[in-house]
Amino acid sequence: MKILVTGGSGFLGTHVCKLLGADDFSRRSGLDVLNMQDVQRVKDYDVVIHLAAMLDKSPDATEMVFLTNVDGTINLLRSMNENAVFIFASTKDVYGRFADNYREVPETCPTIFSGQSALEWSKLIAERYVEFYADQNKFRSCIFRLSTVYAPVSEGNTPNFVSHYADAFNIGEPLRLPAAGTPRRDLLAVEDFSRACEAFVDSVIRHGLYNLGGGRENALSLRELFEKMQAVSGYQTSIDEENPLPAPVPMNYVSDLSLVKQELDWKPEINLDEGLKKLF
Repeated sequence: MKILVTGGSGFLGTHVCKLLGADDFSRRSGLDVLNMQDVQRVKDYDVVIHLAAMLDKSPDATEMVFLTNVDGTINLLRSMNENAVFIFASTKDVYGRFADNYREVPETCPTIFSGQSALEWSKLIAERYVEFYADQNKFRSCIFRLSTVYAPVSEGNTPNFVSHYADAFNIGEPLRLPAAGTPRRDLLAVEDFSRACEAFVDSVIRHGLYNLGGGRENALSLRELFEKMQAVSGYQTSIDEENPLPAPVPMNYVSDLSLVKQELDWKPEINLDEGLKKLF
């Protein structure tokens, strides 16, 4: 089975390519989702895992974010073969502030516009195109609304906040936490994300949409994450209490994994102690 990962040289894609033995489709490899000649390459693959995206939330980047994340996705979808598999990495942030209404956020959480940036809104718009073209062109599709997926830092890539915390411990740099470290997040190891992709490929599901994260077993506040990283690494740093970061939206997010467990027989296997150790 031939697997292609768009954004395969990125923060998560680098690891997904190695774990699944996949090929890389990225600007670093000389390929662009906005180039119609380049995207024809997806016809050579049985599975396409679409991680490539422009992640800039600044207002100045709005038009380029929509172009890359929506039009780029459409270009890939139009080139998919019948009965191939397209897996789209969306985000929990499509729910915006409505996620704070749930202790564990289900797929039925509203996705009404509530101030999301172009990044989150472009992901939600692209989801609709995934569903449309999968049905139109008769290929299988899976949308994963990802919570926080963590992975070791890879060269030339900007880490997410979990790997950033690990870096701070490594060099002894004080950490700034939002809202005194009270926001709660569920964390998922990149290995478990790759296993979820395999679980969909191996299933009989034609079209799926799932929240994907560490779930309640791998959820903790950011201050608890700081303390756990200190324990598993043996390193120490401090929290900059005088310069906190702004409170995030939502304040708390834990994925409800009921649907993905039921339909794909998948659940996280790497616990936080084991997964976080690998970051050091």
